[in-house]
Amino acid sequence: MPAFGFLVEMEAQPGREAAVATFLAEAKVLVDDEPGTLAWFAFRVGPTTFRIFDAFETEDDRQTHLHGKVRERFYAQWEQLFTVPPIVNAVDILETKLPN
Repeated sequence: MPAFGFLVEMEAQPGREAAVATFLAEAKVLVDDEPGTLAWFAFRVGPTTFRIFDAFETEDDRQTHLHGKVRERFYAQWEQLFTVPPIVNAVDILETKLPN
């Protein structure tokens, strides 16, 4: 069961919503190469508001992801895409329901 996660909060610059969606699709390809990332969801909660939720079995896996290629891309492009740097919240997962 994954016990560790992140909830990442992002606010797109007005007019950059499609670019953020593309950025997230490209980030998913990078996450696919991370064996320690058990679940990864990118979603929109409002016209310019986006979130990512991801889950890991160990703290080491969470830290590997935190310092990986997706973060590099975020911080290389955030000023062009987002109103402020993404807010990264580490979370402890209490319960899950995932496919076997």
